Amino acid sequence: MDIAPGLSILIPVYNRDVTGLVRTLLAQASAWGGPVEIICLDDASEVAFAALNRGLASLAAVRYEELPENVGRAIIRNRLAAVAHHPWLLLLDNDSVLPDADFLSRYAHNRDRAPVLVGGTIYPAAPPTDPALRLRWLYGRLREARPAALRQRNSHNQLTLNNMLIQTDVFRRFGLDEQLTDYGHEDTKFGWLLRAAGVAVHHLDNPVLHDGLESAQIFLQKTHDAVRNLARLYLTEGLGRETKLLRTALRLRRLGLSEAVRAAFRLRYQQVQLNLLSGKPNLRQLDALKLYWLLEELSVSI
Repeated sequence: MDIAPGLSILIPVYNRDVTGLVRTLLAQASAWGGPVEIICLDDASEVAFAALNRGLASLAAVRYEELPENVGRAIIRNRLAAVAHHPWLLLLDNDSVLPDADFLSRYAHNRDRAPVLVGGTIYPAAPPTDPALRLRWLYGRLREARPAALRQRNSHNQLTLNNMLIQTDVFRRFGLDEQLTDYGHEDTKFGWLLRAAGVAVHHLDNPVLHDGLESAQIFLQKTHDAVRNLARLYLTEGLGRETKLLRTALRLRRLGLSEAVRAAFRLRYQQVQLNLLSGKPNLRQLDALKLYWLLEELSVSI
């Protein structure tokens, strides 16, 4: 029986106990059919979380290291990929929970389909009891938790770094944009680069459970950061026209309606914020807020 090419599982760690995730992955490692290593790189977590994870360094096939200062999502993934030993990478966020005991097996059976495979993400069916977490849960359930068939229709624009299996040489060839130091759209740009180079992306139903819901306040700040990154990518590189948000903003500018829309939204800005921070958030309100933020960014920069 041929031995499969090796797999490096890359987990950036920040203020999260990942010992359960790592041990679950180790229990499934044999299903890959070849050598497996797990590399955890801590992005300057609080002392209490770092202490919880340091024992991972004693486990066979696990490498655990800590960075002295926080470097962010793009840089840390590039560093993880740079030290990987094997020809396949599996990128996982530190708040992922594996769905069952066949997670790595499904990837093993599908790895010949394409150099890039995306397994997807799911969220708990029941809403969180804490109202502050409702916005992030609702967004995840309605906007992120999509079946593979739906994601495949627009394969490169539906690419996510979390739960992505990719050939190591492909990842290293393109890498993540380290200029995007704030949250958002580093995976979007990566997908655009893959599409431009003709690298196939295959989506499959092999989701991880997202177990790290953030408060609405934090999620809105990250969303604002992501809108700024989208504006930056468009203004500096001409990227992003494939996104519905940017297409809408540019159409309003062409029609001369940008200022009117911004002025109208300012009148209801606080009302929108109150809704999104409440226990019954409306995602249409979030869409409107993102459009307002993007129009503001474009008005300053163009």
